[in-house]
Amino acid sequence: MSASEASKALTRPINPDQILKEVSLHGALNDQTKKVLNKDVSVFLAVLHRSFNERRKTLLNRRQIRQAELDKGTQLDFLPETKHIRENEAWKGAPPAPGLVDRRIEITGPTDRKMVVNALNSDVWTYMADFEDASAPTWDNMINGQLNLYDAIRGQVDFKQGEKDYKLRTDRVLPTLIARPRGWHLEEKHFTVDGEPISASLFDFGVYFFNNAEELVKRGRGPYYYLPKMESHLEARLWNDAFNLAQDYIGMRRGTIRGTVLIETITAAFEMDEIIFELRDHSAGLNCGRWDYIFSFIKRFRQNPQFVLPDRASVTMTVPFMDAYVRLLIRTCHRRGVHAMGGMAAQIPRKDDKAANDAVMESVRQDKLREVRAGHDGTWIAHPGLAPVTAEVFNEHMPTPNQLFKRRDEVHVTANDLLNTNVPGKITEDGIRKNLAIGLGYMEGWLRGVGCVPINYLMEDAATAEVSRSQLWQWCRHGVPTESGKKLDKGYALQLLQEEADKLEKNAPKGNKYQVAAKYFGTQVTGEDYAEFLTSLLYDEITNVSGKTPAAKL
Repeated sequence: MSASEASKALTRPINPDQILKEVSLHGALNDQTKKVLNKDVSVFLAVLHRSFNERRKTLLNRRQIRQAELDKGTQLDFLPETKHIRENEAWKGAPPAPGLVDRRIEITGPTDRKMVVNALNSDVWTYMADFEDASAPTWDNMINGQLNLYDAIRGQVDFKQGEKDYKLRTDRVLPTLIARPRGWHLEEKHFTVDGEPISASLFDFGVYFFNNAEELVKRGRGPYYYLPKMESHLEARLWNDAFNLAQDYIGMRRGTIRGTVLIETITAAFEMDEIIFELRDHSAGLNCGRWDYIFSFIKRFRQNPQFVLPDRASVTMTVPFMDAYVRLLIRTCHRRGVHAMGGMAAQIPRKDDKAANDAVMESVRQDKLREVRAGHDGTWIAHPGLAPVTAEVFNEHMPTPNQLFKRRDEVHVTANDLLNTNVPGKITEDGIRKNLAIGLGYMEGWLRGVGCVPINYLMEDAATAEVSRSQLWQWCRHGVPTESGKKLDKGYALQLLQEEADKLEKNAPKGNKYQVAAKYFGTQVTGEDYAEFLTSLLYDEITNVSGKTPAAKL
């Protein structure tokens, strides 16, 4: 039964035209993209929106209430009202789903057609197709990304670019596909319901699920997701309710969907058990989203001078608050029988310099060795060239499909451990300039519609740009001195910003957007205005909401 047929078979009669009143499309479709966004899909999206959008907005407002409490000096702690969940040893998450038992190497990247083919051809176990931080959410990127995944699932994604053919390999089973929708805070302005934009999370989830869930199950997999940017177990509950509705809507068994939650906010770190509990029938584990976690740590405590961190390069995975976060995540996941996934290796191999490339591979080796010895069940890479060294490490130290049996019962992490800012290091002008260059470089690419930007042989996405601007804001806000004694204030920050922007613009092709990036970045690095997310701040710059097509006419 197709999803379309299943929707018609619901016990509650559906009148598509009635549901699609006040539902409109504000972006262009072609003959190909109409395969993934049609009348039936639009009905499903409208149902999702009307069922969950008010709760989503309430939960986003709850984030701001919590921020106000933190600004007043309230400290985070484990929730007393959910103590019974944390202390109950009996409950477990779902057993690993087909294709998710062994996840030792996961490659991540955007959903353009070339990336999809290259990722699925890589020597990895899963591919996280990213609609979020590795993609700039232009309408073309989002809708074509859905088309590319639709075609890839059906083995019809091959294409030719110039003289080069891009074809899926046929010599082995392809990696398991996992989609990452955008976070709860984002909207998709090209699709409106009752006069307001649909949640970008529900749009990405809904289009992918409705079109592909049955096909994925037929091929021995399932509709699997990475869930980003959550700040509480109540937001996980919202996802779980959306999963249940979606499965009921098409007549699919509940629990077929699986979601791996990225623990990439400091508030979520205090609710790991609760998040797994809310999603337990759909849980595929947790992941250490390291760069977003550092960003969240700075953002949520930005008003508190006790939480000022040194140069970004000093904030490694071994500093106290990061080490505590990793240990707690692994213990929590394995106690509940679900995967504990490691973080990203963002390095880009150096074909032009053997010595530099050897150093890159050794740094990746050491990072992955730390993860597998800690008990992680798998890890992330951003480039196929990192797969061999990562596989070598995990294959040697994890001969089993996963390490769920490593309970880590000896681990005991307190609230103070998660908030320990005893991080050795200094704040330097070089660190300031690197933050400015990374922020400008990423924002400039994003404004051109590119969400994954190579900078200094690292594949940067929105998370690293967020760390950069948050550190700059924090340093300016508290007037911290650099190692040389120079106080970082608004004037100094804007001076260095313009110098870096001019330098980057000078060496870039014509038509670049460095000065536009500098205009926006300048509002975010002086310790004054602070947007909740850079992507929200910039979204209108890449959004071309044009026309209005009633969804009933799709």
